[in-house]
Amino acid sequence: MIFDLRKIFLVILLLAFLVVIHEKILTGIGSLLVVQDIPPKAEAAVVLYTGVDIYPRLIEAANLYKQAKAEKIVINGNRKTAVLRSLENSGYAPPCKWYAEELGVLTHLGVAMDHIIAISAEDAYDTISEAKIVGEILINNGMTDVIISTSKYHSRRAHHIWSRMYKGKLSIHVAPAPDDPFTPEAWWKNGRQIRWVLSEYGAWVYYFWMKLFD
Repeated sequence: MIFDLRKIFLVILLLAFLVVIHEKILTGIGSLLVVQDIPPKAEAAVVLYTGVDIYPRLIEAANLYKQAKAEKIVINGNRKTAVLRSLENSGYAPPCKWYAEELGVLTHLGVAMDHIIAISAEDAYDTISEAKIVGEILINNGMTDVIISTSKYHSRRAHHIWSRMYKGKLSIHVAPAPDDPFTPEAWWKNGRQIRWVLSEYGAWVYYFWMKLFD
């Protein structure tokens, strides 16, 4: 009987140990995606484009502006596929400017209209192509020091791509949006966050795979 109790106790201890280790490993996987590097001041906060996840990025950019850490805010968008271009060629016209919503959010948050730069990046469909289009325009406009405003889970990869693409041309910093719902300590408990993590690590694999053929 005593032997059985000892076995049960050891099994419980083992299970508890596995749970702790399991959570530490998963937390590490989530935390590895996040990096923060906010300077005292930069010329602009560059909001990386996305879908519904853009609102926390806009809020963070506005906060950096109001804290005088970014002189201007740069937004980009106006993505176009062949289907959309076909619709436009047939006479379709969007009901409003592509930047209307982002502009509205930023001015609502206290950003001066003349401190917002909107860049049309029709053919940017991932972080790399976005960096190529937007970064070149920033350099052509004389900028040398910017803060990337993006989601937490996207911060390390965005910083890596921008830093290497513009080494010696742009000083790149990154500000992961605090209001972004990604939680490194519990991402595996939420289906949406699981998708983010899997997608982000998949993007890293794709990035390094393509580097092999550069």
